[in-house]
Amino acid sequence: MATVAQAAERDQSFWQKMAIGIAVFILFGFGQFAARGFVDYANAPPLMHLHGLVMLGWLTISVVQPFLVNRGDIALHRKLGWISLFWAAGVVIVGSSIGFFAIKAGIQPPFFTPPYFLALTQVGLLVFAGTIAWAIAKRRDTAWHRRLMIGSSVLIMEPALGRLLPMPLIMPWGEWAALAVQLGTLAIVVRHDRKTLGAVHPATLAAMLTVVAAHLLIEGLAILPAWQALTARVIAG
Repeated sequence: MATVAQAAERDQSFWQKMAIGIAVFILFGFGQFAARGFVDYANAPPLMHLHGLVMLGWLTISVVQPFLVNRGDIALHRKLGWISLFWAAGVVIVGSSIGFFAIKAGIQPPFFTPPYFLALTQVGLLVFAGTIAWAIAKRRDTAWHRRLMIGSSVLIMEPALGRLLPMPLIMPWGEWAALAVQLGTLAIVVRHDRKTLGAVHPATLAAMLTVVAAHLLIEGLAILPAWQALTARVIAG
């Protein structure tokens, strides 16, 4: 029994460490970008400050939730889970607004075309929301739930990777480099699955396929004439 209990404790510790690691990675990506002088906080519009606060809140929730499970406080974990559903909606709404604001103001990263950046923000957020909804639907199946939640966190590594990778030097392959890092992160889960289960869990594969599908959808949508026309209308106001 002690061995089983220890294995369960190690398993839960793994998910807690994954959540912390991804959150720290994202914060580092944005932090080093600001430290290098690429962000003018004093003149940033309020919407960008709101976006930062909402994302910081989400990262906090993503770290606290596995901590609560590890501590055995399942009741509070479930209550915070329902709060997180509404918070995730805030992430999507504010993030989507930032995407539209950026292309209207012409301040999207210069290595992205406006249609691509609009697809990147809107599709990325919709896939993130869909993954969160899927994880909540699977909340009674712990193995699926925790892997899909990690998958949703991997999806929002994208903006941090855009600030860490030398995008101007590696475009048009920058997004595929970002995908490689995201899949590499989920490969850690693959290794954990094989170690603890003897095989890769279907939810891990689902998370990996979701990340790949998001990238393919963004790439395909950005080159569609109808999407490019929509972007032009957004910019024109």
